[in-house]
Amino acid sequence: MVTEFILLGFCLGPRIHFVLFGIFSLFYACTLLGNGAILGLICLDPRLHTPMYFFLSHLAMVDIAYACNTVPRMLLNLLDPAMPISFGGCMTQTFLFLTFAHTECLLLVVMSYDRYVAICQPLQYSAIMGWRVCITLVATSWAGGSLLALVHEVLLLKLPFCGPHKINHFFCEILSVLKLACADTRLNQVVIFAASVFILVGPLCWVLASYMRILLAILRIQSGEGRRKAFSTCSSHLCVVGLFFGSAIVMYMAPQSRHPQEQQKVLFLFYSFFNPMLNPLIYSLRNAEVKGALRRVLCKGHSQLL
Repeated sequence: MVTEFILLGFCLGPRIHFVLFGIFSLFYACTLLGNGAILGLICLDPRLHTPMYFFLSHLAMVDIAYACNTVPRMLLNLLDPAMPISFGGCMTQTFLFLTFAHTECLLLVVMSYDRYVAICQPLQYSAIMGWRVCITLVATSWAGGSLLALVHEVLLLKLPFCGPHKINHFFCEILSVLKLACADTRLNQVVIFAASVFILVGPLCWVLASYMRILLAILRIQSGEGRRKAFSTCSSHLCVVGLFFGSAIVMYMAPQSRHPQEQQKVLFLFYSFFNPMLNPLIYSLRNAEVKGALRRVLCKGHSQLL
């Protein structure tokens, strides 16, 4: 039985690996700093203690967890491609990746519902989106993501692995791990596809339906300033939704034969690495309240130093 795996990663040669190590280390630092800054601003500025930013803080936590789950191991492999990962470590990485992916899907749906209530039913917003409801929605997102990941993990652990032990990927992605199983994996493939429909297509349709109604409501707003503010807030969320769901659907629902293995690695790199780095940039650059909170925190810190 296999006790450890070798992650092949990017087979490009030592010199290019060293360059990629530097680039990815910089991106990793930007991911942690960007999402950490979002969390810090939300905690420090009382004006951001609203349901919208409560959900955004959990999205930032998921993005930090994403990066910490896959990137450090990828950086180690760039320096030492022959370094193995234990069987238990590989299975843990797979479970955590699936948990964070599913949780982010559900959080994006919750955020779209929050924007729908805020724009389409503004007078009832405080009554509908109370703190108890917000906490319940977030807890349900985390619990649902973990339970769905657990289903995949249990089915994966039932499979025998007797060799080979080389995973053609930069982390223990479930589709790549399944290729090494010494048994029929059709049940796993069916469950993955069904879960993709449930966690990707279903939520995406819900988000798009919500934003169609939001768009109609924005067009009915008489105030030009109110229309601009509502559109700015929602467009940043739509950017995140498009990046996340678009790359995920291509990876898990498109026929695998249409995407060579190296192309799949690039897609996963975008999905699990660049998305978490871009999310805080999208929200901070397109959200006036976040930029205002950053200015207030910086001015407060500057005045304290003086």
